[in-house]
Amino acid sequence: MPLTLHEASMAVMIHGFHNLAGVLERARLHAEEQSIDEAQFLDALLFDDMMTMRQQVQRASDTAKRAAIRVAGVADVSMLDDEASFADLSRRIEATVAFLRAVPPEAIDGGADASVALPTGDGNVRTLTGQAYMLEFAVPNFFFHLTTAYDLLRHKGVPVGKRHFLGWE
Repeated sequence: MPLTLHEASMAVMIHGFHNLAGVLERARLHAEEQSIDEAQFLDALLFDDMMTMRQQVQRASDTAKRAAIRVAGVADVSMLDDEASFADLSRRIEATVAFLRAVPPEAIDGGADASVALPTGDGNVRTLTGQAYMLEFAVPNFFFHLTTAYDLLRHKGVPVGKRHFLGWE
């Protein structure tokens, strides 16, 4: 059976969120066990011009939501970017996954040939098919933010490894 666009995008992102939730829980436990303020992890940066760990999780959420919105044409669900703890970030992940699961797979698959206008940030717009948007932008961008959140936590001493990132632990 051929791989569908939904399986190659939404299902992959849902799995990624499951893994990220596990990594965040390990970070929460590490902070608790070591008596470290969660803010040290949530506000961690790799470099001054990059987003914090908290913002990386928020952008992963936004990327996944916008992918469904742009390709399937479903209505947006507002999320305020007001998460102040690991528990808040976990709830955001749960809400994002619930949103993604509510999008019918046929709606994602049906948007494969749709035209998606993607603002590039420099005032331009790049137009892609739904499939190209998902596979060339949305999924890679999602994993950029997921990986950066993981790397920030690892850099701050959270005991996680590749097995946790992959969800094998």
